Amino acid sequence: MRKIYINGNFYTFDKVRPITQAVVVENGRFIDMGSTDVMQLRWENPDSETINLYGKAVTPGLIDSHLHLSITAEHFLNLDLTGVTSKHEMLEKIQSYANTLKQGEWLLGRGWDENLFTDGGIPTINELDNVSSGNPLYIPRVCSHAFLVNTKALEACHYHPSMSVPEGGTIVLDEQTRKPTGLLLESASQLITEHIPEKSYDQLKNALRKTIQFAISKGLTSVHTNDPHFLGGFNQTYQLYDELLNQEKLGLRTNLLIDHDFLGDLRTNGMYAGFGNDTLQIGAVKLFADGALGRRTALLSDPYSDSPGNYGEAMYDLETLFKMVQDARELSMPVAIHTIGDQALENVLDILDQLPSVPYRDRVIHVQILREELIRRLADPSRIADIQPRFVPSDFPWVNERLGEKRSKLSYAWKTLQQAGVTCAGGSDAPVEPIDPLMGIHAAVTRKTPGENHEGWNPHEKLSMSETFRLFTEMGAYPTNEENIKGTISRGKLADMTVYSHDPFKMEHPDELLETNVEMTVIGGDGK
Repeated sequence: MRKIYINGNFYTFDKVRPITQAVVVENGRFIDMGSTDVMQLRWENPDSETINLYGKAVTPGLIDSHLHLSITAEHFLNLDLTGVTSKHEMLEKIQSYANTLKQGEWLLGRGWDENLFTDGGIPTINELDNVSSGNPLYIPRVCSHAFLVNTKALEACHYHPSMSVPEGGTIVLDEQTRKPTGLLLESASQLITEHIPEKSYDQLKNALRKTIQFAISKGLTSVHTNDPHFLGGFNQTYQLYDELLNQEKLGLRTNLLIDHDFLGDLRTNGMYAGFGNDTLQIGAVKLFADGALGRRTALLSDPYSDSPGNYGEAMYDLETLFKMVQDARELSMPVAIHTIGDQALENVLDILDQLPSVPYRDRVIHVQILREELIRRLADPSRIADIQPRFVPSDFPWVNERLGEKRSKLSYAWKTLQQAGVTCAGGSDAPVEPIDPLMGIHAAVTRKTPGENHEGWNPHEKLSMSETFRLFTEMGAYPTNEENIKGTISRGKLADMTVYSHDPFKMEHPDELLETNVEMTVIGGDGK
C-alpha cells in the first residue's frame, strides 16, 4: 500500500533536498517528497494511507554500526549489573540473585564496572564466595574483556596452577599467595565458558526477539551485530535471525559480523559478504587485535602512564593475525578488527597494507588511541572507523591516568578523524554502552556526562548535532556498501525513518536529547 507521511520536519541528509515536509512510500521505498499539499494532491487516493506527523522531527532511520544483540539479550536472561555504583551494592545483588537459584545452578550476569565504584575495587574471590557459596559464578565486566569467577567456577573447570591458558588470556593471581583472585582477562574466560550449560534454542530466541523489539523502540532501523560465539555458533545464529527477521518480519535490518572461527561455516554454506537481502545480510569477518583500555590490555606503542613497563597485550602475534586476515581475503571477505590501542592500530594497518582490498570496506572498530601518522593511513576509501561516542563520558577522566595528558589529547578524537577525511560510522557497542542511540549522539555533542560542570573532555573534539546524526544515519550505511540504498531520505532508497518527540536541531541545549522520546520507528515504510 502507498503511504504518505505529511506535516513532518524531515531532515533528509540528502544534499538535493535537505529538508522537506512530506514523503511518499511505496513498496518499501521513498518514491517522492515535497510539500504536504503537493504530495497529497499528487498521490492521495482511496487506496493510499496518510499518516499525519503533526510537525514532528524526522531523520533517516538510525543505524548502529557496532553492537552485540546477543549479549544485550542476556539482560533478559541473567543478572544485570549495569550502572551499579558500589562493590557493596554489587555483592548484595549477587547474593539476592543467588537466592533465586537452585544449589549448583550457574550464576550468570554481566555489566559490572569498577570505575563506577565509590567504595573500593573489584570484589575478591573470597567476597564472591561469601555471597554465592552454592553456585558457580561467572560475570563478565561491561567491556567483556574481564570476568569474575568464584571458587566453584574454578572447580568446574578443574583449575590447577599449571593448567594452560588460551593465548591472550590471563588468570590473575594474588601477588603474595599466588592463588586466583577471581579475575580472568580476555580469552582465559574460555576455560569457564566451555563448562556453562547452553541456553535452550527457545530461550535464546525469546530473549533475542525482545532485544530486537527494544532496539526498534529506541529508533534503530539497522544494526551491525557480532553474535555467533554467544548464540551457539554460526549456523544457529543465522537460523535465529532468519526466523525472527525473514519469517516473523520483526523488521530490524541486521548485518551479521562473523567471527574468524566460523569461516569454515561460511565456506560450507556458500555465503559471503553481502549474502542475504535488505533485512538480513552477512557482513565482515570479526577479529581482535588487542584488549581494553580499562583493564590495561589495549596495546600501546608506549607504556601505560599509570603502569610503567606495561604496553598492554596483543590478542595474537603478528604472524597469526596476518594469517587470519589472509584467511578472510581468500573468501574475498572484508575484516572488522577490534583495535583500541595505537600499536594495535599500527599492526592492523600494516597487515591491511600488505593484502589486496576487496569490494567491501574493511573496518577498524573503536580506534580510541591515535597518532597523526595513523590517522593519515586511516583516511583511505576502503577503510571505515567504527566509533562509539558514548565511550567518552564513560571512560574519562581515568583515560588521562592511563595515557597521560599528551596522548589523551589525541584519543577518542572523532572530530580530528572526520576532518582528516576518515570515513566514520557511529555505534554503541551495546551492551558495553546503552543501546539508545540518542545517548551516543548526546555524548558526541557534549563529551561529558549529564550534570558535569565543564566544557567536555577534549572539547575541541566535539561534533555538531548535524555531524553526529550523520554518523548514525548516512555514514552507518557505508560499512556495508549500502550508501546507495539507505542512510538518507532520498527517492529510491529504503523508507527507513525515525520520528522524535522533540526536534534535535532546534534545541537550546543538547541535554534536551535525554528527554526526547522516539515517537515512531519506520522500517520499509511501516511504523513500528
